[in-house]
Amino acid sequence: MAAIQALGNRLKPKVVAFVNSFYVWLRRQPEYLEHFSDPARQARASKLQEQYWVDFLTCNLDDAYLARRRKVGEVHARIGLGLPVYFAAMHFSLEWFIDVGRADSVPEDHANSIRSITNSIRSITKLMHLDTAVVVETYSRMVNEKIADQNRAMMEMSTPITSIWQGILLLPLVGIIDSRRAHDLMTSMLTKIAETRSKFFILDISGVAVVDTAVANHLIKITKATHLMGCECIISGISPAIATTVVELGVDVGEIKTTATLRDALEEAFWRTGVELQTLHSSGQ
Repeated sequence: MAAIQALGNRLKPKVVAFVNSFYVWLRRQPEYLEHFSDPARQARASKLQEQYWVDFLTCNLDDAYLARRRKVGEVHARIGLGLPVYFAAMHFSLEWFIDVGRADSVPEDHANSIRSITNSIRSITKLMHLDTAVVVETYSRMVNEKIADQNRAMMEMSTPITSIWQGILLLPLVGIIDSRRAHDLMTSMLTKIAETRSKFFILDISGVAVVDTAVANHLIKITKATHLMGCECIISGISPAIATTVVELGVDVGEIKTTATLRDALEEAFWRTGVELQTLHSSGQ
């Protein structure tokens, strides 16, 4: 810290010149047109960068300093400015400060000058590594949170539980069922059953890509869980291929209610709930 602060006393007046040279370099990068081509936006970013490097050279490493670095990571993640250009920018900055620090040094004697320059370079490098670590950690956390939110949104879209009649719920499944999705399915189903107090839940698997032992076991767990909630689960969409696979795998489906088609499952649920279906014929047909 002392080494950077001593160097900072000489370099702070040159921060504006550094930021100007930085944007000359940045104009050659593909990210410039997307994020900094607007003059007003570049002016704001330039002021923020000047504050950043004055803060860096002041080197008061407290919680507030780290919070300001986390803010940088949050901004980069929010505007979609990738880490590769950030790494390149930090490398450019490190080289600039080292070159200017060397040129601006006032040697008392040759040996002391070499030690002073070496110590300053080492100190600047350490602090830049600290800054980079904080920014990258914050950036990665925000990106991961965004991906998790998107996955949750996609999961909700892929599990459209619908109340098709009083006491009857329907969930058509499409795609692949893994352990994570099976857990989310069970949670969504049980929550919906508790909210609607439904007595029948139709789980249509005609759109499931693969039915293996793991998928079959997931389905068994789901049906048992719904049964504990006082709701009977009917699995529809059992094709000949799926039936053959389940038999060959030796999966014990127990007392699980299954039907070949969604229509059969609907008729079963309506019949069990006392709903009478009638076919209407128009005149002349």
